[in-house]
Amino acid sequence: MNNKVYVIAEVGSVHDGSFGNAQRLIDLAIECGADAVKFQTHLPAAETLKDAPMPSYFKGEPRFEYFARTGFTLDQWKRLAKQASDVGIEFMSSPFSVEAVAMLEEIGISRYKIPSGEVTNLPMLETIAKTGKPVLLSSGMSSWTELDAAVATILRYHDRLSVMQCTSAYPCPPERVGLNVLAEMHTRWNLPVGYSDHSMENNACLAAVALGATVVEKHLTFSRAMYGSDARHSAEPPQFSALVKGIREISEILANPVDKNDLRDFHEMKEIFEKSVVTVCPISAGTVITADMLGIKKPGTGIPAARILEVIGRIAHVDIAADKLISETDLASR
Repeated sequence: MNNKVYVIAEVGSVHDGSFGNAQRLIDLAIECGADAVKFQTHLPAAETLKDAPMPSYFKGEPRFEYFARTGFTLDQWKRLAKQASDVGIEFMSSPFSVEAVAMLEEIGISRYKIPSGEVTNLPMLETIAKTGKPVLLSSGMSSWTELDAAVATILRYHDRLSVMQCTSAYPCPPERVGLNVLAEMHTRWNLPVGYSDHSMENNACLAAVALGATVVEKHLTFSRAMYGSDARHSAEPPQFSALVKGIREISEILANPVDKNDLRDFHEMKEIFEKSVVTVCPISAGTVITADMLGIKKPGTGIPAARILEVIGRIAHVDIAADKLISETDLASR
């Protein structure tokens, strides 16, 4: 992942079955700065009964029919994968059945993202783990016990695994984002952690990066007014571009820790903005300096204000005018 946060533009089924839309969304993802563009590979006969219920947030058409209508052929998937490769963005697609995994293997993807609803589908997880390819495991609707089982299934084959906090709510309100579990995930499995977002703004993603997420996924759409199960909860291009810019800047910040004892860059600023010990009245040579003779003013090129007590009680070596910086050469030797 090149030591930076890996940003996934989740297209899902926003293309609504249009191959042209899918092609344009790949271009849009790279224009927005994403590292990967991710689709969903649904083979309805392999993953769902025809009378399976629709989610509450999308009841536009029966699930089976929706997946059948918006799916692509193997050849079309291969063309999309090649297009992504040609323009320099990683092609990904989440499988929802063992049969979909076989199709993705034929397409030749290099990384798997396990959607939240498949965490307990241990046979599919085992099939994916056996490929040896990196896995991103979403946690949206699973308990710790279920996640433990999923992680253990994959770790039996390899440790190229990242676990992603996610809340399966569309949209996800701020109070349910749950970034508190990122630290627990990392401690629990000693694995990289990430965040898959369903909130409407960018704040949760940016906070996740600040808390150590190494991969972030957010839905991308042409417009929230589009038809389908995901568009209304997705980011439009300006928002997604702003997200990537923010993530890149936070990554740069985190990659460059500051040493508060290294003040080389602040020498000029300290001289301009800090304060020094000054006289508030004329002081004749031989006079013992008292507190009422001194003040504190800019610039910071004299004796620092923090050392004013070291000046009190000293003897003036020369005449010192009022409202002047005091230097060590103005004072008699101790």
